[in-house]
Formats: sequence, C-alpha cells, structure tokens
Amino acid sequence: MSETRYPRLICSLPRLRQNAREVTDRCHRSGISVAAVVKGANGRREIAEAVAAGGCDQLASSRLSQLEHLQDLGLPTMLIRVPMPSETERLVRCCDYSLVSELSLIDRIDRECARQNRTHGVILMADLGDLREGWWDRQELLAAAMHTEGLNHVRLAGVGTNLGCYGAIVPTEEKMEALAQLAGEVEATVGRKLEIVSGGSSTSFPLIQNGRMPKKINHLRIGEMILVNYDFPHEWGMKNLDFLSTSVFTLQAEVLECRVKPSFPQGEIFVDAFGRKPEFEDRGMQIRALLGIGGLDMGTSFRLIPRDGGIRVVGCSSDHMIVESSRMLQPGEILEFDISYSELLLLSAAADVTVEFREE
Repeated sequence: MSETRYPRLICSLPRLRQNAREVTDRCHRSGISVAAVVKGANGRREIAEAVAAGGCDQLASSRLSQLEHLQDLGLPTMLIRVPMPSETERLVRCCDYSLVSELSLIDRIDRECARQNRTHGVILMADLGDLREGWWDRQELLAAAMHTEGLNHVRLAGVGTNLGCYGAIVPTEEKMEALAQLAGEVEATVGRKLEIVSGGSSTSFPLIQNGRMPKKINHLRIGEMILVNYDFPHEWGMKNLDFLSTSVFTLQAEVLECRVKPSFPQGEIFVDAFGRKPEFEDRGMQIRALLGIGGLDMGTSFRLIPRDGGIRVVGCSSDHMIVESSRMLQPGEILEFDISYSELLLLSAAADVTVEFREE
C-alpha cells in the first residue's frame, strides 16, 4: 500500500465550482463577462474544468505553458501578462486574447498571425496609477489604438487596466470611470464599439456588489476570490460575501517534533535563512511544534489560518514551519490550514507538495 505524502493540498471541486458560479452569476447580471484566472493553482486542468463548469466565459493565465493544454476545453484563452517578444509564436498558436502595452509587440503579433493564418485579439492596457504595465500618456494609447485598427491580422478587442497588484491602488469608482471614459475615446477614434473594457481583477468586484460599477465596464479577470476568497474577509473586512467559500483549498502539514521551548531565540541575532533580520516577541515558554513544510514550498508568507484554534503560526525557514500550540502534539499528527492566494500560487506548483482533488 502506498504511503500518504505530506505536505498535502486538497481542493474541493464542488466548492470551487460553486464559487465560480456565484461570482459569474453576479457579474453576468451586471453585464460583465469573467475571465477566470487559473494561474493561482498552476493552471491545473481540474481547476480550469471546474471554473468552466461554474459558468466563466474565458480562461486566463500569465503563463503560456498553462494555457497550451487548456485549449480543448472550449473557452477562449487570455494571456494576462504582457507577452514576451520571444514567445510570440506560442502566443498566437494558443491564445485568443492578450494584454499588450507596446506598439512594436503588436506589430510582431500581427506578422506572426499572418504566418500562422490566424487572428488574435489585443487589449490595450492603460496605467491608471498602479505603475505596472500600460500606456501612461492618453494620446499615445489613442494613437496605438488607431494603428492597431489598421492592421490585417491583429484585432483591437478592447482596453483594460490593472490595479492593486503592484502599487496596491484600490479600484475605486473614479478609477473605473476614468477607464470607461478612455474606452469611449478609443471608440470615437476608431469609429466602432469595443468588445472588451476590462476593469481589473478580483479587487474590482466590490463595485459590482455595491452597484457602483460604471456600465461601460464589461469584463473582469478574476482568480483570487473564486479560488480562495481570502483577501476580502481577512484584509478588506468585507462581511457581505458569505455566499463564497473560504475553504476551497485545505493545506495539511505533518508534525515532526513538539517541545516546550522559549519563544525568544537565545544568543546574538543576525539574519535568517532568507537574509532578513527578524523581530521576535518574547511570550515566555511555549509549546512549540515543528512541521514538515517551509518557505521552499509556500514562500515566507504567514497568512495561513489554522483550522485548530489552539494553533498559532510563528514562522518558517526553508523546510520547516514553527507553530505554537495550546496542547502537546504528537509526531505524525496532521494539522490543517486555510490558505491565501500567495500561498496557493507556490503550493500548487511545488514539486514536493501533493495536490489532491476531491468530489465531496
């Protein structure tokens, strides 16, 4: 009999399908289509099938390697990281849409489309303050739209923006109005209506929930709130999203040792395994357990939420996580955690984490 391997990441497919259904239904009622971002779970096919069953309109990722094996699911695919010039051939072959921010790249895509006898839809990205990708100058974007409209194989599908991922800028009603106005100017420039006005990611959803999303916005790229729904209840303090599950994924980790130890390191403190000088709180003697999971598996984020209320995450090194416990734990005991999006990104791609999909 084969042994059960830990650490283990378990996905409830019914909960995932339900989250996708709840989100897309609400977006559709507001006239907004949903590109389900599957990169958070390493683009796994089971995830893509579940969100497709939940009614999402497109499949999106930042990695072509993830989209290449999802083309047969019957949904349009979208690359949400600005394409690298070196991957243009793969982009045209496996993607229906991409987010772009360079005119030279658009020309390159057009030439490759001609070679492959295909068409490709591009969404021109506007930087509205988050300072990641996109045109900053409005007139340059309008000129890019006019140039793209004149190409033979690339299709100007729309305009979009990204907020929150780098500069942590909130997608306010004012930001969405600015995007809507820009979309109107592009339409006036090219003389037709755009297919897509993409108003960002999961962080834009509260505007839909509160009935404040401008009518011109008709597309969102949503991953986090479908996959884990961690940020809104835990970071934003939103209490009106109880229709979404926060336990689609369960992380299981195995206890290696458990002893009573000081909570403050003894000796001269320098830097830890990741080159940081950590700060510690002296909580006296504590029951401390070592778990078989660490930064190599999930990064250094301490946003895990123990399912056992008597467990407190203290920190981790590359290969171990340290917790404080209200009771003595036994080696081989399994602890369970809810996870955030940042941890899911790494856990789902980690070579030594077992990923299991369940129908329960």
